[in-house]
Amino acid sequence: MKHEIIHTLTHNFESHANQTEDGTEFWLARDLQHLLEYTKWDNFLGVISKAKTACEISGESIDDHFADVGKMVSIGSGAEKEIPDLMLTRYACYLIAQNGDPRKETIAFAQRYFAIQTRKAELIEQKILEYERVQARNKLRATEKELSQVIFEQTGGNQNFALIRSKGDTALFNRTTQQMKIKWGLSGAKPLADHMPTILLKAKDFATEITIFNAKQHKMKTENQISNEHITNNKSVRNTLLSRGIVPENLKAEEDINKIERRLQTEEKKALKNPDKLNENDK
Repeated sequence: MKHEIIHTLTHNFESHANQTEDGTEFWLARDLQHLLEYTKWDNFLGVISKAKTACEISGESIDDHFADVGKMVSIGSGAEKEIPDLMLTRYACYLIAQNGDPRKETIAFAQRYFAIQTRKAELIEQKILEYERVQARNKLRATEKELSQVIFEQTGGNQNFALIRSKGDTALFNRTTQQMKIKWGLSGAKPLADHMPTILLKAKDFATEITIFNAKQHKMKTENQISNEHITNNKSVRNTLLSRGIVPENLKAEEDINKIERRLQTEEKKALKNPDKLNENDK
């Protein structure tokens, strides 16, 4: 998500935040509907219903987070009428976002925004980038698991997976996996991907997806066939990166993805448990 978009969305969500007399932070559902780009209220009510169910399952009181209120709107000629609305806590907004379509940029933003205990756009941007990297790592794990299954089914042995993945690393980095670990100062047992920047995680995932597709499509039965396919795909991805000025082996290692994931989970739990208490750095 681009820097400018994050700052724009942060401003939009913050400008619609309200506070009760006792300082409780809330958003109105009608405002959130438009922020999340739902054109029809009835469709948005369906998402709210799912969020209420999730709230109940979590052991929270629905009434504490979804309060029915009325809203006066103009109907022309100076006349007004009351329409139903809801006051939503940060936790309620979080649950609504979690039940939306994450492929929509505003919903993907909202899912992280309401789980982050800060109002500073720069900190929100940092956390969103960390979430993006965690998601990319998890996606690569899933894709590599699928490749391992394909290799087992089509060659009759899982022992070939590590070899094929290693050959893919060599094609992508122009260095062996072990050489990259030494360059990044990693122990031999530590997965290289746990320290890759997001761009490389996505690059590896893309190359692996192509390998899976072609291995299935062409019914490849040997380690050599799948290895050659994986090498070709990683070389193609490497060439694309090089053409855009990105040299994979020259990128710096990043913080262990597992530490980031644990930190984000802890911060998310704290933010949702105390949604109205800001971090000290945010005051």
